[in-house]
Amino acid sequence: MHNKERFRRVKALIIKEFFQIIRDPSSILISLVLPLVLLFIYGFGVSLDANHLRIGLVLEDTSPDVQSFATSLTNSPYFEVTVARDRRAFHKDIVSGHIRGIVIVPAYFSAFRKRNVTAPIQVIADGSEPNTANFVQNYVRAAFQNWLQQEAISSGLKGLPLINIQSRFWYNEELESRNFLIPGSLAIIMTLIGTLLTALVVAREWERGTMEAMMSTPVTIVELLVGKLIPYFLLGLFSMTLCVFISVFFYEVPFRGSYFVLGAVSSVFLFTALGLGLLISTLAKNQFVAAQVSLVTAFLPAFILSGFIFEISSMPIPIQLLTYCIPARYFVSALQTLFLVGNVWQLLLIDTLVMLTIGLLFFTITASKTVKRLD
Repeated sequence: MHNKERFRRVKALIIKEFFQIIRDPSSILISLVLPLVLLFIYGFGVSLDANHLRIGLVLEDTSPDVQSFATSLTNSPYFEVTVARDRRAFHKDIVSGHIRGIVIVPAYFSAFRKRNVTAPIQVIADGSEPNTANFVQNYVRAAFQNWLQQEAISSGLKGLPLINIQSRFWYNEELESRNFLIPGSLAIIMTLIGTLLTALVVAREWERGTMEAMMSTPVTIVELLVGKLIPYFLLGLFSMTLCVFISVFFYEVPFRGSYFVLGAVSSVFLFTALGLGLLISTLAKNQFVAAQVSLVTAFLPAFILSGFIFEISSMPIPIQLLTYCIPARYFVSALQTLFLVGNVWQLLLIDTLVMLTIGLLFFTITASKTVKRLD
């Protein structure tokens, strides 16, 4: 009889939460509209692919060899090339940021080539953006080496160690940054949704006084937490399903894992994110404060310290140690594994167990802090 009454109370709480979700536009906004907006931004607005870099090409020499190299550089998909005869023509452009680098073919280029000596070229890159500057230098170097090899082959030169290199990339053969950015962005989206859903809704109940009304009923703390968790858990799973569908069928991100495993891993992470949201709302009891704390403790750490964009191995050691406390770090790893590699159980099991442990910790703290006392 006691278990039946407990089941009835939990069922009533779940039904009450579903009605509140239907009547509350903010819940629909957070769970459906916000993921679509963020996914659109991450899918189209964020890219690590350095294509069509604007550079200036200075041809101080106009020999056929130089024209051949200029043609190979101009036809490269990585560059948008503007040609001039004097380097001074590009000084204002590189200072203003209109171009990212200057490639200079010196006047003695053909003289070196005639003596069968490697002819030098100069690359000046805009160091105000170090990553782009490295891209410019590396891409020009690769284009120049490729041109030298093609010239050696076409000229029939002997004695050169010509090697035909065929590169193969595993797990992201197209080298599209979108293929690992979008799976990682799902973790950021679910972090924000899972935390905000419970943090704002429960804090709102504290503000309106409905939480005090429930505290006066026979509902236990565990029943209250379960009644809050299940509706928003299902809403978060629906949002995750929608995001995965858009990622796979609209953005055409490859998915090589199991959808069942993806659902299980996502469920564990949502459990963790919702637990953090409940903990925040229990401590804050104010919507504005809960929203600010959610951004600072959930979204920003997930965005910066999860390895979504910034490589964790390049961070200082103390920050690397801090990332082990961020649930999104493990969800990003699990999602990128499932999308790009497949069901690698050695990685997925570890990530899932750590997320589950952190989630249980959140709920344990929430249960201990939530007491049936009005103060």
